[in-house]
Amino acid sequence: MAGTDPRGRGREGAPGLVDLRRGPCDGEPNGTSLVSVRCPWCLADDDRVVDSRVAEDGAAIRRRRECSGCGHRYTTFERIDEIPLIVVKRSGMREPFDRGKLIDGLRAATKNRPVTEEQLEVVAREVEDELRDEGWEASSEQVGLAVLEHLRVVDEVAYLRFASVYKGFEGVDDFRREVGLLTKTTAPKRPGA
Repeated sequence: MAGTDPRGRGREGAPGLVDLRRGPCDGEPNGTSLVSVRCPWCLADDDRVVDSRVAEDGAAIRRRRECSGCGHRYTTFERIDEIPLIVVKRSGMREPFDRGKLIDGLRAATKNRPVTEEQLEVVAREVEDELRDEGWEASSEQVGLAVLEHLRVVDEVAYLRFASVYKGFEGVDDFRREVGLLTKTTAPKRPGA
C-alpha cells in the first residue's frame, strides 16, 4: 500500500501533519534531525524527520522519521518529563506520589460496595490533579483530606471506612462524630437575610 510503512502505519500528507522540509521548526531545519534515533530495522543511527504532528492532546509530538541507511520509515514520540509530585509524610520523609497506592487504599475502603474500578480511577486522577494544582509538594494530610472529599460524594460507607483509618478512630464516638459531620447539612441562606 502506497504511503504506509511495512507495519501499516500512517499516510504522508494526512491532515494535521507539519512538513518540516518547508523550513526550520523546533531546531530541525529542512527536515534533518539534530539528534538521530536508531532505526528499528537496520539499527543505523542516521535518519531525518519527514513530518511531525501534535499528539495526545498536546502532551506529545509524533515524528515520522526516515532511515538514511535502509529507507524504512518509523514513528517516534517526544513527551515532557513531568515533575514528580512529592508527598511529605508526617515523619517528614518525602516520597513520590503513587497513584497505585492511593487506588489500593480506595479499593480497601470500597470493598463490597457498589463502586466501580473506573470511579476509583477518576477519584485518584482528580485527587492527583488537585494536588498538582497546589504545587509539586503535598502533605499526607492534604492527600487524605482530598480523598475524603471525593469519597463523600462517591460512597458514604467508603468515606467512613477511609476516615476511620485515616483519622485513627478509637471508638464508636469517633464514628458518631464523623456520621454527624457527614450528614450535617446547612440550609441555604435566603437572599436579603
